[in-house]
Amino acid sequence: MNEHSERKAMQSILAPKPIGAYSQALKVGTTIYLSGQIGIVCETGLFKGKDFLSQAEQVFENLSHVADACGASLLDCVKFNVYLIDFEHFPLLNALMEDILSPPFPARSTVQVARLPKDALVEVDAVLILNTHLAM
Repeated sequence: MNEHSERKAMQSILAPKPIGAYSQALKVGTTIYLSGQIGIVCETGLFKGKDFLSQAEQVFENLSHVADACGASLLDCVKFNVYLIDFEHFPLLNALMEDILSPPFPARSTVQVARLPKDALVEVDAVLILNTHLAM
């Protein structure tokens, strides 16, 4: 395999461990695939809160920790996939993402789902390209 196709599992001790047979992140060349995160606090194994905003903030904190372990940041994100239990939370999601990200914003898909692991209210996964934010 050349350096552009080598797959390397990445992990952050600051984010919750996977609850299934998957890696927190997979790095392939300069592309990083972050597995879905829910609003679990690593140290306690519990949700940061029962409300949407508390869980969503923790989700992005967890994603940030995993990105950091890969040598990247959420500013390198080119695509988010967001899974919501209730689409009524969509405006809160947008406001939070505007606070933590900078234009040009990454591409994004947002869907409502029937249920998420541990009955979370939100889950987010992401695709990052290393140093994307430096080229803007």
